[in-house]
Amino acid sequence: MANLVIKNMPDTLYERLHRYARENNCTMRAVVLSAIERELERWEWRKHLAQRPETDLGVEAATLLMEERARRDSEIG
Repeated sequence: MANLVIKNMPDTLYERLHRYARENNCTMRAVVLSAIERELERWEWRKHLAQRPETDLGVEAATLLMEERARRDSEIG
């Protein structure tokens, strides 16, 4: 298993990390690994999403949303 060292971490960030770990009853290592994993998952998702072809609805999505909300509101009364 590889090791990762973080040098020159700002004191305020270190204290926030320490407090978060303590309040969530876990280690700082667990918090950092979880944060790295989440960030990599976000990056992979954005990369995957960027590869999808664009879809032309013929109208702005915001317009469709407003129309649907208006239809729903009229049904609710």
